[in-house]
Amino acid sequence: MTEMQKYDIMTSTNPVLTDAPTEKEDNTDMYGAKITALYCRLSQEDERLGDSVSIENQKNILLSFAQQNRFPNPTFFVDDGYSGTNFDRPGFQKMLAEIEAGNVALVITKDLSRLGRNQAMLGLYQNFTFPENGVRYIAINDSVDTIDPSSINNDYAGIKNWFNEFYARDTSRKIRAAKKSMGNRGIPLATTVPYGYMKDPQDHRHWLIDPEAAEVVRRIFDLCMEGRGPGQIATQLTAEQILIPSAYRRKQGLNSPGVMPTKPCLWSNAVVADILERKEYTGCLVNFKTHTNSIWDKKRRENPQEERLIFPNHHEAIIEEAVFDRVQEIRQQRHRRTAKGASSIFSGLVFCADCGARMQYSASNNYNTDHAFFDCSTHRNKRKDGCKGHFIREEVLKEVVLQHMQMVTGYILHYEDYFRAYMRRQSLAQSQDEIRSLKKQLERHEKRIEELKRLFMKIYEDNAGGRLSNDRYNMLSESYETEQKALEAEVIRLQESIQVQENQNESIEQFIQTAKHHVGIEKLDGYILHEMIAGIDVGAPDKSSGHRTQAIHIRYNGIGFIPVNELMQGKTA
Repeated sequence: MTEMQKYDIMTSTNPVLTDAPTEKEDNTDMYGAKITALYCRLSQEDERLGDSVSIENQKNILLSFAQQNRFPNPTFFVDDGYSGTNFDRPGFQKMLAEIEAGNVALVITKDLSRLGRNQAMLGLYQNFTFPENGVRYIAINDSVDTIDPSSINNDYAGIKNWFNEFYARDTSRKIRAAKKSMGNRGIPLATTVPYGYMKDPQDHRHWLIDPEAAEVVRRIFDLCMEGRGPGQIATQLTAEQILIPSAYRRKQGLNSPGVMPTKPCLWSNAVVADILERKEYTGCLVNFKTHTNSIWDKKRRENPQEERLIFPNHHEAIIEEAVFDRVQEIRQQRHRRTAKGASSIFSGLVFCADCGARMQYSASNNYNTDHAFFDCSTHRNKRKDGCKGHFIREEVLKEVVLQHMQMVTGYILHYEDYFRAYMRRQSLAQSQDEIRSLKKQLERHEKRIEELKRLFMKIYEDNAGGRLSNDRYNMLSESYETEQKALEAEVIRLQESIQVQENQNESIEQFIQTAKHHVGIEKLDGYILHEMIAGIDVGAPDKSSGHRTQAIHIRYNGIGFIPVNELMQGKTA
């Protein structure tokens, strides 16, 4: 489909003939006030055939034919840029509505392929819809005219429709093969670029940053890093009267699918979520994100991640990869709000150290956020086997976390080399044990997958040889297939976990660079918290000493727990 999609809306023409009428029969009395529908269609593939099938050429042929035969009220219905493999075309649907309303006497096309290239649907319209509504159909170049049911050309119409469909199938195969080749070479397949980018005027395959839209994209990611969900972000952007992507494209004079929104600044959760999930903002090109099932079914369906091809450094990044990855983690967390709609900068980060459940954010009975606190969700939900009640005030948590982050960032500023070496030793000891365990699990799963393949082949041979009934074969094959799929998914997860463990040095280095940006931090906000912290484990209070004490363990992103006290003792080593 081309980017320019047009159709004529009932453009009625009643030309006054300056020449003497031809000797052909005047059909005005036969059809009365009904219209003669002149249908034109041009697809992107048809354009390559030249002017012979252009919309203008089709119009000239159809209008001339209608005038010569004195057909009444010739009216154009046009679909420019639409494939003939489906009939969900604006011009065709408007013509069909007029037919079903009883307003059409004739339908005329240049040839059968202009009406469409789906033989089943063409048969339905030509043999049922048109006759049921008293519509005469003419395909000029194919000499098809349904007014004469005994015409041999009408009998051949079905064969020609089959050839037209075969042409569409063959063209589709060639286009798919060409796109697959382009996609494998790292050439963008999408006709439109993601919001935040624009096509390079010198090379449409290269994307440039659109400064105005890119600033909105950065703001969306910043708000998510602060702990806000898509709904909250959408509300914020709507309040600020920022144009949604489709309205922004139209403002820039670019084509955008669908109709112009009536509320161009009304952001939706889905639009925000789509932006937050687009890997392209890290500078990557992502090909083969979607697919269609056939040339008849044009609905785009998502491809699984493993079937997509990612090409790094295709264009300039708007969002750092570390920020993008952290946003994906944040979006997996559920951010609970109070009854008054308040939320905490810690939402999604606080966990119970005893049961591992997420701690819920609450305010006091009068909804005063100054007394807000986090409570273990297991205890709060009153589960019989749950934790004993314990909570922590938000203000206390802010004070403890801020102090710890100040100590960590300050330590890195003065003793970066020692910190790097210490954390690498600690990470290596933990990683070696973890990697050994993961690899053992991986080896067991891979052996079982190979065993299942052999078992499947055996029951197939037994079934083919009559030694295993069909019912038994179906039951076993379904069981083996289900187990194999589960194991293959687990293998992928284990491989990713091993890769993460083996890349600990990179994570440490990345954390050091992030920490340097926050040296001298004086106040916490959601962005800093989610950028640096993966989770905070809060233990139950201990009053055995006569004073209330509470253990709090902070897990930092990509690095885990940082033993500040031990580091302080060895900082001069």
